[in-house]
Amino acid sequence: MAIKILLLGFLALTCSLVSASDSSPLQDFCVADPNGPVKVNGFACKSAMAVKAADFSFSGLHKTGNTSNPTGSRVTAVTVAQVPGLNTLGISMARIDYAPKGINPPHTHPRATEILTVVEGSIEVGFVTSNPDNRLISTVLQKGDVFVFPIGLIHFQRNAGKGNAVAIAALSSQNPGVITIANAVFGSKPDISTDILGKAFQVDNGVIANLQAKF
Repeated sequence: MAIKILLLGFLALTCSLVSASDSSPLQDFCVADPNGPVKVNGFACKSAMAVKAADFSFSGLHKTGNTSNPTGSRVTAVTVAQVPGLNTLGISMARIDYAPKGINPPHTHPRATEILTVVEGSIEVGFVTSNPDNRLISTVLQKGDVFVFPIGLIHFQRNAGKGNAVAIAALSSQNPGVITIANAVFGSKPDISTDILGKAFQVDNGVIANLQAKF
């Protein structure tokens, strides 16, 4: 009886691990049809006879992103939204440009692990482990260096050099999602109560109201 219980427990754990990542494709490809009438967890497939090379290609990663914004960075994403052929394939990528002192602010990808490669410049990277430790794992990368951000953990990048910096990231989902912490907390619609955030951050409600006004 004990062996049966252990086997059932192992089977349940295996199933949960399998379902935690993007499903494997059951055909050569499933090009996304965002206008299709069927709504599924992802996108329904376009007719295979209507598929074209353009469904699998993207042009633009050679272009420098516009970093003239408050964070001093620009992410050029290549997900299923830009390349329909990525649908069900469980992979995507992005180019990140950083102005001097620019940051890619603390954020998470709820559906993907990220591996980042520095193409140009020097970039400080880091992620924070989950409660209760909340340990910061951080280092400074140089051109050609690689760093991994585990799925779901809050992470960031900062240009640590004097010139512009560029990185290329690969992610383990065709639709990794992005939750920028400051935007989500202070820019939610409608606003989270200042009383709730004031107690969470242990500051006066007026400070929270000022932060919400920026988002």
